[in-house]
Amino acid sequence: MKIGELAKTTHTQVETIRYYEREGLLPETVRTEGNYRVYSPDHATRLSFIRHCRSLDMTLNEIRTLLTFKDAPQGDCAGVNELVDAHIAHVASRIKELKALERQLKELRQTCTESKETNQCGILAELSVPPRKSAALKSIAGHISGTHA
Repeated sequence: MKIGELAKTTHTQVETIRYYEREGLLPETVRTEGNYRVYSPDHATRLSFIRHCRSLDMTLNEIRTLLTFKDAPQGDCAGVNELVDAHIAHVASRIKELKALERQLKELRQTCTESKETNQCGILAELSVPPRKSAALKSIAGHISGTHA
């Protein structure tokens, strides 16, 4: 199958397929005389595996590691368990951070409880104060600079 058919079969954009190829997650394909890539059902299976991992918010490095295990079917899966355990811990940590962010946003929301002129809006006033002086935004700034840098 050509890349368009692979994309349709796996519900994946063509550019994403090419990206995974460049990243070494999908193996090289054979090419036709017209230089078109030809994909096998194994490519579709592997791409579906990659997409499922991505839907679980796994990094490309984590997926690479899992593919290494998958490509060695007689090996020991203890490393797979360790990787998933580490990913679970990472997700739990992110959930904790997001819950703290939610609390801070709710505190911020409480600074303006009714409709007013925008020059009297508590939220806009609080957002205008540098984060080191703003109690409600102190952690938000740290979260944003720590995870979105």
